[in-house]
Amino acid sequence: MELILKYFPDLNAKQIDAFHKMYSLYLEWNSKINVISRKDIEALYLKHVLHSLSIAKIFPIPPGSDVVDVGTGGGFPGIPLAVFFPDVNFHLVDSIRKKILVAESVAEALHLENVSSQVSRSEKLNPEFDYVVSRAVTSFPAFFNLVKNCFKKTGKNIQSETKGIIYLKGGDFTDEIAGYDKMNVFPIKDVFEEEFFETKSLLFLPFV
Repeated sequence: MELILKYFPDLNAKQIDAFHKMYSLYLEWNSKINVISRKDIEALYLKHVLHSLSIAKIFPIPPGSDVVDVGTGGGFPGIPLAVFFPDVNFHLVDSIRKKILVAESVAEALHLENVSSQVSRSEKLNPEFDYVVSRAVTSFPAFFNLVKNCFKKTGKNIQSETKGIIYLKGGDFTDEIAGYDKMNVFPIKDVFEEEFFETKSLLFLPFV
């Protein structure tokens, strides 16, 4: 929890309480349904919560936006972002029902009224969203093809009046994004100093 406050010292009491409760909630659920690697659960705040919040640090999502978290697993990055952005609507989607059960239960326990969920494959989503967020569920070209039809006809974005894909990606992805001229790459190490983020980036592709 100290790690979250290190980078986000202006959180209000409700947000601090929600982030504090996340560890015990995920620890309990992970003992029943393995949605987080057992060796990673002790590093929940670093590898999952703070990683998710790199989006908030780099790319503040406008209030009123509709965001879908594709391949959310147990709720990352959607649930930490929903705590941070209470005026943004987050829809958590995963094709595996037991993972959505965990995400739904955590969101309910944290009283997150801006979170909804759905068991579905991403390519079956309706065109209802301004943004797609995800943590590297596949290569970027494959992901783009899965989500390209779920955007609204109009939308908003802090850089331009467009919709877009916000994708957390690690390692060398140079070849994956070579064909996307409008791709923006933000190294997370520029905002978080921990070694874990050394090779991780936030990709943003406006969807015009």
